[in-house]
Amino acid sequence: MIEITSGTPDNLVVVVAHGKVTGEDYEKVFIPAIEAKFKSHKKIRLLYHLAEDFSGYTVGAVWDDAKLGLGHVTAFEKVAIVTDVHWIIEAVKFFSFFLSCPVKVFGNDQIAEANAWVAEPLRDIVGAG
Repeated sequence: MIEITSGTPDNLVVVVAHGKVTGEDYEKVFIPAIEAKFKSHKKIRLLYHLAEDFSGYTVGAVWDDAKLGLGHVTAFEKVAIVTDVHWIIEAVKFFSFFLSCPVKVFGNDQIAEANAWVAEPLRDIVGAG
């Protein structure tokens, strides 16, 4: 299941994934939230939190995630991933190479740091790693 957090800055999408994430979650919740932001912003920021009860993705969700990422390779300004799932961390390290923006992974105990980082102005992080 995917939830979109409300009350965030207009150029930021905050997603929380619980349990098993399906293609339907992407198609009915996540993708529409992203597309709505692109209607008013050339670039957006994303905080994607895989909560402690996250148990994985269906094949449909993986496919929809890949299509979304490939379709918007240059459209993200910053991406923060929050998870303790090892294979997700490794996948993010690999796939972040294809994005033209800063991508950073945080543990579930670092959600406050992730929120702060994704909100920082880009000029404050140039050259930071």
